This record gives sequence, structure tokens and C-alpha cells, in this order.
Amino acid sequence: MKMKKIFPDDFMWGVATSSYQIEGAAFEDGKGLSVWDTFSHEHGRIKNNENGDITCDHYHLWKNDIEILNDLGVQAYRLSVSWPRINPTGFDKMPNKKGLDFYDRLVDNLLEKDIIPFITLFHWDLPQELEDKGGWTVRDITDAFVQYVDMISRYLGDRVKHWITHNEPWCVSYLGYINGQFPPGIKDSWSKSFATVHHLLLSHGMAIPVIRSNSKDSHIGISLNLNHSIPASSSVHDKEACHKYDGRFNRLFLDPLYKKQYPEDIMDGFIEEGLLNPQDLEIIQDGDLELISTNTDFLGINYYSRGIIRNSKISEEDNLPVEIIQGEKTEYGWEIHPESLYDLLMRVKSDYKVGNIYITENGCSYSCAPDSSGKINDEKRIHFHKIHIQELQRAVKDGISCKGYFAWSLMDNFEWAEGFSQRFGLVWVDFNTLDRIPKESYYWYKNFIEQNGNDE
Repeated sequence: MKMKKIFPDDFMWGVATSSYQIEGAAFEDGKGLSVWDTFSHEHGRIKNNENGDITCDHYHLWKNDIEILNDLGVQAYRLSVSWPRINPTGFDKMPNKKGLDFYDRLVDNLLEKDIIPFITLFHWDLPQELEDKGGWTVRDITDAFVQYVDMISRYLGDRVKHWITHNEPWCVSYLGYINGQFPPGIKDSWSKSFATVHHLLLSHGMAIPVIRSNSKDSHIGISLNLNHSIPASSSVHDKEACHKYDGRFNRLFLDPLYKKQYPEDIMDGFIEEGLLNPQDLEIIQDGDLELISTNTDFLGINYYSRGIIRNSKISEEDNLPVEIIQGEKTEYGWEIHPESLYDLLMRVKSDYKVGNIYITENGCSYSCAPDSSGKINDEKRIHFHKIHIQELQRAVKDGISCKGYFAWSLMDNFEWAEGFSQRFGLVWVDFNTLDRIPKESYYWYKNFIEQNGNDE
């Protein structure tokens, strides 16, 4: 099927990475420990006990990686800054000069290649010393974040004009404090999880005027991993479970950002289920929601899959049979359902009146390795991106103001708790030799960008 060219000429096609996943150099040039440096060295936390000490060694191989980006032809590159590389303890009054210099070189070289840098300020690598003081569960961390944001935006703000405050606060709050998969590895602490949600969102709002002051004419947003969910059956039980899931996954973040309130049904549910007590909500101070809802220039949406929600508290005998069957899955086990990207985008526009949107992450994990000729034929990844971009086109045609699409990821990297077992990259990385080999998806995307979405 011929895809009509409906993306404007200034639409940004890009790729995304994050600092801990690709940089390596974990203990070099004055960088402090991050929570991931510590967590990944705790036995049993990461698959195969792997860590990000070296990963892709982008810290040393960045010139080569920028050449790969340049050859790919992207208009924009989303990268994150390592907080402990700039402010090693989180309490330092002066930034680490060598850390600033690293990102200074990156930005200048990207701009020389006409690649627009999109900088994410927090992609999970919190300074360990801040974590030791309570991390995101304590209010003081918001001031530490703003101080760090001031350091890096003051230094790069004359050249960087696109900023993302936080990446996926749901992951930090839920995976860190409910299921323990992320640092600090705590389970079932809903009070700490909600405090983390609130302080992440509060620090987002507090950082915006600082960035605007340091980076004139800048565009600022936040990236949320959002999920379109549907009940597994038409039963009232599954519908109720789906509504609660949506509340805890989506509305808990969207409502304060765009409606100046936390969703009442979800907060009441936390109290009724004994997950929170009324005193836990006292962290919400006067003026906080005004700050959280500070106007932004765009919303970044990270989309991978949909949710099919079954009420696990009801016995199968008392529930209707499952009516929704999952489709094909990626190697990560995530269902491939591009239509839900369209549904999600339309919902965000209708329910929250969101203006400009970027797809700041979209991708899939397949472990296709080089064949005897060195070719990496990852047809499933090409298909994944094609069908999701088709749904994005449909949404744009129906009125969604989407300004760009960032494929996750530029290259295979350290995939958090999964170590190196999941490969999302358009570029293959041999983690022994650090060789980079572009996959067939890389060449497809290169051609796609050249045609600005006019692909068959």
C-alpha cells in the first residue's frame, strides 16, 4: 500500500538513546555513582549479572556514533544527560567540568551535522548520594534537580533548544517501589511510590522556568510511557480493572500535568485499599499542582504496546470468558498493536487538549544477528516501525499535531534489568568488540527519512 506523504517538511525523524544505556565510562573523568551503577552491581538484580560499566562505550566512541547518525540522515537525536556526570554527588555547588565538556562536544558536533539535539535531563541515573538521602521520596530532591538543570541548561542553552525534563516517571515510581525491578529495588511501598510520582512531577514544573531563562526560545516537555488499555472481556469486573489500570498508569500523570489535579477515583482507591493513608497525601502542598501544570510546549509519548486487562481479584468462574486474544509479540513479550497508538493519540487530544506531540520512543526487541556475510536481516523490526508510522500518519491526518518520531533505539544497548539480552537498536553492537553494524532496518529507515514518510 502506498503511504501518502502527509508529514510536513519540518517533521523531525530521529532516534533516541539514554546515557546509562550507552555511555559506559561509569567511573571516569569525575563522574559520580548513579543508582544504576550501584544497583547493577548487586548480585541477582540484572539478568546474567550484567552492568552498564562499559555497555556501548559511547563516551569514547561518540565521534563514530555521530557519523552513524549523520549517515542515517536523521533530523534530530534524542539523548539524555547523566546527572552524576554533571553533578557527581547531587550536592556539588559547581558542575563537573569534564562532564560538561563531553556534552558540549556532542552538541557542537551534532549541530555541525545539522542534527537537532533533544536533551532528556533525567533518564533514571540519579546520583547515588541523593538516593542515600531518600531519593525521589523526599521533597528536597526537587531543589537538587533544579540546581542540576540550571547547571546543564546554562551551559548548553545557547545551542540546545529542545528539552525533556523527565523520561517515564511511571517506571521510576512503580518499578522502583512496587515491583522492585528498578533502583532502589523496593517492593510494595505505595507511599514511597506516590511520593516519587509527586516529586518527579513537581520538579518538572519547577525546572521549566529555569530552562526558559537559560535557553531562550526553547521548547520544553516531558516524556510519558502511555498505554491504551482495554478490558479482556465485557464483564463489569474487567471494565473496572481496566479503568483502575488506566488511572494508575496514565491518568495519575496526565491529570496533574493537564488538569491540575490527581484523579479522584484513583486517590480514593489508594486510601480504600489501604495502600496509602491520608497522611501520605500531605506531601501535596499548596501551589504544587499549579507548578506541576506549568505550560509546556509539547508532550513526549513513548509507546510500545497496549494493555489487555483482566481482573485478577475475581475467580475465572465468576468472570466472563476472555474475549480479547493477544496478537503477535516481540521477543520482549510485548504485543504488537499499532492501532492502539492511534487510539492513544486521539484520546490524549480529546481528554487533555494536548497540543504538540512527539513520539519520543517507539521500537521493538529482536535479536537478529549478523549472517555469514555480515548482513543483519531484521525484517520484523522494519515491519514494526512501518505499521506504527502508518497509524501515526492516520492520527496526523485526523488532526493530531505530531512534530516528530524517534525510533528506539539508535543501537543495541544495556536494557536495564534485562542486561544485554534484548536488542532494540537499528545498529547491531558486538558487546565484546564494540563493533557497530547497521541492520537492514537502519537502511530502511535511512531511505524512509529521505522520502519523508513517502514509503511503500
